[in-house]
Amino acid sequence: MPEGDSLHRIAARLQPLVGRSISASSPNPRGRVTEVAGAIDGRRLESVEAVGKHLLLRFEGSVTVRSHLRMSGRWTIGPADAARNGTPWLVLRAGAIEAAQWNGPVLTLEKRSTLRLGPDLLADTTDPVVLVDRLRRGGAGRSLGEVLQDQRLVAGIGNMWMSEALWEAGLSPWLPLASADDAELLAVLTWARDVMRKAVVGSRPQRSIYRRAGRPCLRCGEIIRARGQGDHNRTAYWCPGCQRGLSPPAS
Repeated sequence: MPEGDSLHRIAARLQPLVGRSISASSPNPRGRVTEVAGAIDGRRLESVEAVGKHLLLRFEGSVTVRSHLRMSGRWTIGPADAARNGTPWLVLRAGAIEAAQWNGPVLTLEKRSTLRLGPDLLADTTDPVVLVDRLRRGGAGRSLGEVLQDQRLVAGIGNMWMSEALWEAGLSPWLPLASADDAELLAVLTWARDVMRKAVVGSRPQRSIYRRAGRPCLRCGEIIRARGQGDHNRTAYWCPGCQRGLSPPAS
C-alpha cells in the first residue's frame, strides 16, 4: 500500500540520480501518452521530493514530473543493464543506474504548484499541533476516517495508516470530527507521524487492524469490521468494541 512512508523511501532511493543528466524513455504505450519522457530526456534532475502520497521529480528548466502510485503503481531502482519483466511507463537512466515507474496510474508534467496539498505529515517542518487546526477545517460533521485522508488538510495518510492510528487512539473512523477533542487528534497525528517515520528507514510494524476484518480485535476480542467510507469508498477497518464512535450509516 503506497502511503506517505512508501513515497519517502522511494525518494531516498532515487537520490543517486539527482544532479545527473537523465536519459528518459517510455516503453509502455500508456506511458508514452503522458509525454513525460520526451519533456525530461537529457535534462538534469535537480531534486526528488515526497509530498504526502505524491513523488515530485524536478528537472532543470522548471520541469516537474508528478508520480502518484494509487493502488497499483510502483518504482524500481537497480542496474541499468538488468533484465525487465514487463514494460514500465517511465525509465530514467544515468550511467549504471536505472529507475523505472510501473503501472502508472498518475504520471504527469506539473505546471502548477502543489499548494492544494496540505503539509506533509513526515516533513521536519510540519508541526502536528498546527495540523490539528487544519483538520478542524475539514468540516465538523465529517468522519475522522475521511478527514485524516483528505490530502488537502494533511498529506501522507491513506486508509491503512488511518485505520491503524485510530485503533491505537481508540477512536472509530466513523466518529464525527466534532466529537474528538484536540488532544485526541494530536495523539492520532503524532502516533502516525512517529510510526511512519520509523517505517521510512526500517520496516512497517505488524498491523493491528488493517485487513483483519472478521478476526478478533487484538485488544478486546471483538470482531473487527470493514466497510467502504467516503466519496472514494476507501475501506475503513475498526473494532466496535474498543473504538469510541457511532456505527456507519446504513447503506
